[in-house]
Amino acid sequence: MDIQRGADILAALDQAKLKVSVALFAALSEYGDWRMVLAARAFDELRLRKAYGLIFESLTAAGIGADQTPTILILPMNDPFVREIRKIFREVKNVEGMRLGGQLIGGRFVEDGYVYRIR
Repeated sequence: MDIQRGADILAALDQAKLKVSVALFAALSEYGDWRMVLAARAFDELRLRKAYGLIFESLTAAGIGADQTPTILILPMNDPFVREIRKIFREVKNVEGMRLGGQLIGGRFVEDGYVYRIR
């Protein structure tokens, strides 16, 4: 997990006007490694393949190459993980830098996590 790289990726997506609602790094037990988890209504409106394409186009335009990009996991806004994490943090004004870990959220076990945004 590269915290600054994640911030750069989120900034590039913001610059592309993608309105990401959930952005965090998470070590999820089902994958056994770190993933940058992203959720946005804009991604829900596209097929998953096109959503990934849109992300990588936005990152390339910002000068972030595939070799500099962590594994990204796009989840739909109605995914139980996204819904529950938004519910947990709905009252928190600034979640950036918060850590997660050792907990089951929406049916996914989060071993460790670093939050950038939850809206």
